[in-house]
Amino acid sequence: MEGSWVVVGPAGGEGRVGATNIGRLRQGKAARGGGVTSWNLRVFAGVVGFMGCLLLVASLLMSAVHQVQFRNGAISVNFRGLQEVKQNLVRKEQGEQIMHERLIQMATLATTKNESDSDNFALWEEPYKQARKWKPCAAKHSLADEEPGENNNGYILISANGGLNQQRVAVCNAVVVAALLNATLVLPRFLYSSVWKDKSQFGGIYQEDYFVDYMKSDVRIVKDLPPHLQSVDFEAIGSQITDNDIMKEAEPSEFIKSALPVLRKNHVVHFLGFGNRLGFDSVPVHLQRLRCRCNFHALKFAPEIQKLGSLLVQRLRGVSEMQTEMDKQLFGGNMLDTASGEEHTDAGGPSRYLALHMRFEVDMVAYSLCEFGGGEEERRELHAFRETHFPALATRLRNTTVSPEELRSQGRCPLTPEEAGLILSALGYDHRTFMYVAGSQIYGGATRLRPLTRLYPNLVTKEDILSSDELAPLKNFSSRLAALDFIACASSDVFAVTDSGSQLSSLVSGYRVYHGRGRAPTLHPNRKRYAQILSEEGGIEWSGFQKRVRTMVEEYKRVRARPRGRTVYRQPRTPGCMCRAGGDGSVDF
Repeated sequence: MEGSWVVVGPAGGEGRVGATNIGRLRQGKAARGGGVTSWNLRVFAGVVGFMGCLLLVASLLMSAVHQVQFRNGAISVNFRGLQEVKQNLVRKEQGEQIMHERLIQMATLATTKNESDSDNFALWEEPYKQARKWKPCAAKHSLADEEPGENNNGYILISANGGLNQQRVAVCNAVVVAALLNATLVLPRFLYSSVWKDKSQFGGIYQEDYFVDYMKSDVRIVKDLPPHLQSVDFEAIGSQITDNDIMKEAEPSEFIKSALPVLRKNHVVHFLGFGNRLGFDSVPVHLQRLRCRCNFHALKFAPEIQKLGSLLVQRLRGVSEMQTEMDKQLFGGNMLDTASGEEHTDAGGPSRYLALHMRFEVDMVAYSLCEFGGGEEERRELHAFRETHFPALATRLRNTTVSPEELRSQGRCPLTPEEAGLILSALGYDHRTFMYVAGSQIYGGATRLRPLTRLYPNLVTKEDILSSDELAPLKNFSSRLAALDFIACASSDVFAVTDSGSQLSSLVSGYRVYHGRGRAPTLHPNRKRYAQILSEEGGIEWSGFQKRVRTMVEEYKRVRARPRGRTVYRQPRTPGCMCRAGGDGSVDF
């Protein structure tokens, strides 16, 4: 750093001294004979030291200023980054994923204009009076005159896979197999599923004692194997039968051929998995009745589930007392009384509601191999899910070409919330409709769900109706939570199905037919026909779309006996399950 300092001598004279002239100062002192004294040198040294301190302080101050500026800049950048992330999330949250923009626009107008003609399509009533002629008949026990005894061929044990509804079907099929093989049924066990993540066993979901007592006239049921069989290695002795050993929906003769010899030899058979192993058409009437006795009468939800389900339905209806036959079957003696309705009773609540089962979870979407308008990002995401959860399917796809368009035209793609909303709009349900949505996490979240909520803003789930404290006892038990969905759907004024392959939709539909007394309509679209209608959306007007959708749904609602090959759990109008009353008071099957 360059500069000049002023040095004041003892005579008051002054002279300019450069910062580098220290040597000359020393020489001048000697030449002038002491003109420059030691005092002058001390002053000079003091000035130099003082200026050095100033330089050091200035340097430190500048460093501190730069450091503060740097930190402030970094904080500013980080803050702007967080703001941008938040803004991106808000923009994403406010977005919609729409596949049928033109139809959605027309439906939005229609749902606000349907208030005057909302009853034209019998929206809240079963349109066919013949449905009321069918009566439940499975409550009658089998033709045997006495209860089955201990002197039989041995014990049947099943370990059922899947979730709540798959396990329910397995339980009732096991009852039939035990009766068929003249065996004692051990209370079914439920396998833990990495998908459902629920460790509940039979007694955590259903009433054990009621089940055993109700079926005792048909099948002997015990809670455990006898001590001498509890430690047996079933696989080692050849008594374990898996789903690979018995074909899907097998005839009763297959069980007699493959399982009965093992049962007679070892006095125990363990069915591992037992998913849909028993068929329907070849099952004798007296055994078909056992299926229906089990499903529609013997399986009652545990009291904890019944009480919470009762509260859920009360709040959905806005009334404090249960009134229907369906409620008696679902809740029994655990219906909440008037006092339990609290502030939710009567005041301001809806008198009726529609339940919609959306089967649009990521596993269903990924397994379908269909596309839903999400582009390359969606394809990558679903491909990754299949690689992790459906490796066999992912491997098969590497050597196979699949056309999503062809799958959709065949009716093999699950309906999106948007497509479900279009059906309800076409049927005439207006925007005021109070709607309960059952199901797990919708794939795509709020973005995928928003087209439906745009049409129907009064849309709720069990988490909206029940508090977190009320749901807390069931929080970590997905099957018990699914039981609440079963109850809400079965009790609804109208039940809308979106996937014919869903076990919940199948069981709830059948439950409503059996216990609904002909007053529990179910809406069931034909996905193949619906895909054809949607493929023509560019040239179809709303009135034409509305007419075709109504015709499609109305055809399913026609009252008929169970067609061949169809499950009795969905369509119980079949010998052994339901009876049809004639005009003269007579009753046939």
